Amino acid sequence: MPQPDDWHVHLRDGELLKNVVQHTARSFSRAIVMPNLRPPITTTTLAEQYRQRIIKCLPGGVSFTPLMTIYLTDNTNSDDLKKGIHQGVITAAKLYPAHATTNADAGVTKIENIYPALKILSETGRPLLVHAEDASPSVDVFDREKIFLEQTLSPLRLKFPDLKIVVEHITTREAVDFVYKNNSHVAATITPHHLVINRNAMFQGGFRPHAYCLPVAKREEHRLALVEAAVSGESTFFLGTDSAPHTRSAKESDCGCAGIFSSPTALAVYAEVFEREGKIDRLADFASRFGAKFYNLPVNSKEIRLTKKEWKAPLEVAGLGEDRIRVFQGGQTLQWSLD
Repeated sequence: MPQPDDWHVHLRDGELLKNVVQHTARSFSRAIVMPNLRPPITTTTLAEQYRQRIIKCLPGGVSFTPLMTIYLTDNTNSDDLKKGIHQGVITAAKLYPAHATTNADAGVTKIENIYPALKILSETGRPLLVHAEDASPSVDVFDREKIFLEQTLSPLRLKFPDLKIVVEHITTREAVDFVYKNNSHVAATITPHHLVINRNAMFQGGFRPHAYCLPVAKREEHRLALVEAAVSGESTFFLGTDSAPHTRSAKESDCGCAGIFSSPTALAVYAEVFEREGKIDRLADFASRFGAKFYNLPVNSKEIRLTKKEWKAPLEVAGLGEDRIRVFQGGQTLQWSLD
């Protein structure tokens, strides 16, 4: 199959970046890199500097292209955004509702504040990437995606009908339906962990912090809707791991971080899901073609081979010093291997 791309990944920075980028670069040719660092990537200059740091950390001989995004704030400079797009630095812009997830405290407090930026994205054909959750304290955590789609994203589609939107890491049947309803300009990424776990995974014999992510996994009926969408052959659903590394101490604390690190196992997990559904022939479209089509990029010419061969996934990988990172499905025997 053509080498896949990861249309949603967190690579972090500093020592974490050095240790995790190899796992993404091994499997994927390109990746949309999330900008929610601390401080966030809010300008073209910061995006280009971050891109250079990523490239510097790549293992020798590895060909990998980081596609940079800009973190939208209430004060995003529209001229700078336009410059970054025209210079080829900025591939997309990311909307984090304020306080919705990790390092989103600088996010957007009112959607109207980014209308000038959205106008530029609409005019240039660059996608708006959305963490689609309403983070209001009054909204139940399991309803945050549904409410955001109803109250924020649906009106936004009417305001900017030509704006391309990617609803990131969808978790609900309502999100699947939203994409189908708006599929001329709206797509969605689906993670490996949301295809495999439902919300029970967080509470098996106690609280399981390594199954905690945002948006949180939902009921089984929603997981099944995501699986159906992923294997449907519809080009508006494509691969985005949302692989989000946190060290064990950051996860296993009195206020543990949200995020699941799946880069080392993602392709194997996706393959198992597609095979189980009898749709393994559609994996290449989901992983390698549909995302490129939505972003108006060529499909990768390099090919990889996935083989039906058992292997034991590593339980953990290097993180910060002695503090390691737990891998999704780590320690388990997986059925598909990347040659």
